[in-house]
Amino acid sequence: MNQQLRNFILKSLKSESVKDISLEGTFSDVLGKTTSHEEGFILLMALTPHVYPSFFDEIIKEVYPEGGDIPELGGSRSENHRGMFPTGETVQYILAKNEIEKRLKVQQYFNSNHWFNKENIVKIEDVKDSEPIMSGKLIMSKETVHLLCFGENLKPKFSSSFPAKEVTTMMNWEDFVMNENIRKQINYIKLWIKHQQTLLNDWGMKKQSLPGFRTLFYGPSGTGKTLAASLLAKEFGRPVYRIDLSQVVSKYIGETEKNLEKIFTQAENKDWILLFDEADALFGKRTSTKSSNDRYANQEVSYLLQRVEQFNDLVILTSNFKNNIDEAFLRRFNSIIKFQKPTPEERLKLWHNAIPKKVSADEKLISQLAKNYELTGAQIVSAVLHASLLAIEKNEKTLSKENLLSGIREEFDKEEKPFSCI
Repeated sequence: MNQQLRNFILKSLKSESVKDISLEGTFSDVLGKTTSHEEGFILLMALTPHVYPSFFDEIIKEVYPEGGDIPELGGSRSENHRGMFPTGETVQYILAKNEIEKRLKVQQYFNSNHWFNKENIVKIEDVKDSEPIMSGKLIMSKETVHLLCFGENLKPKFSSSFPAKEVTTMMNWEDFVMNENIRKQINYIKLWIKHQQTLLNDWGMKKQSLPGFRTLFYGPSGTGKTLAASLLAKEFGRPVYRIDLSQVVSKYIGETEKNLEKIFTQAENKDWILLFDEADALFGKRTSTKSSNDRYANQEVSYLLQRVEQFNDLVILTSNFKNNIDEAFLRRFNSIIKFQKPTPEERLKLWHNAIPKKVSADEKLISQLAKNYELTGAQIVSAVLHASLLAIEKNEKTLSKENLLSGIREEFDKEEKPFSCI
């Protein structure tokens, strides 16, 4: 393909016929899109510097062996990359030469409505207002480069440009103890994930509804909010990324919005689930405007409201208290699920799930613990972990009453709650 592309460009520069190569459908299988000849060419041009850095310089040298430049070919260089980057002008000249109508058609591949831009495949770098738009270099995302080269999706690394980490779990739905109301509401989210495309496209609901799905999980810590998000992702083979709010929220005006925009842009059309854990810091209630700080804080909330509505996949917010979330968000949630502390019957199931299979515990004791101590699922797991370590230290295969109560006492101490032995 490199040699074909080379010949194609050389013949174009020499004003010869270029009908001997067709790039139609070149990347269709990998991208899941039917690509035209022009789209295939643009993709190859953007990809080439990543795999063949000297490609364009060698072509220019072949045209001008004694040295020279081709201004109409465009091109750009950077501090790190020594070779030439193709620009919008490069594509425009090779595909359209000086034919105005064709040049304008080429520009349409880089507008905001084209799937190149919508799916963050290829873009033209922003230039100064005084410079031609097409003079910006072609930018292909790292994920797209990896996909085209190796045929697999590249998961983003945690960084300043993507301050989010993937959340996974080894647990399954049968490990998640929930009441019937939560089960029904979780199932509603599952139905949306399964039938989103049918609902919006085949049934024509795209005009009446927003593109994505927004849900709020609220309730005390340790009641399974994050676990539920992880299990949804696991069931449908989708990654869920928990946003690191410490890296997102900034005291500087406009920086929070910029940080969030990086996340939403990367996540667009990727079938990712975005999880805003302890979302109060971002989605909190707007206040009356008494100072410039209040005004900018309200602008952040307004931006978030608009951006979350535009996101076309699943967004999950978690909070300890529903009332901490701005009412404008609450009105736009597709579902709001209340996670409560488990009942004695649910606690008994949680105790049974948490106890390792290779050890034993007195069934009557476990029933008493479930009845007398109001612990969340996370606290029960933590108490069992505590008791298990004490048992391992003594080379025991049984979780004793003493060790289990020690683990429960530890959980009560964390919350500074009074503890009494049964």
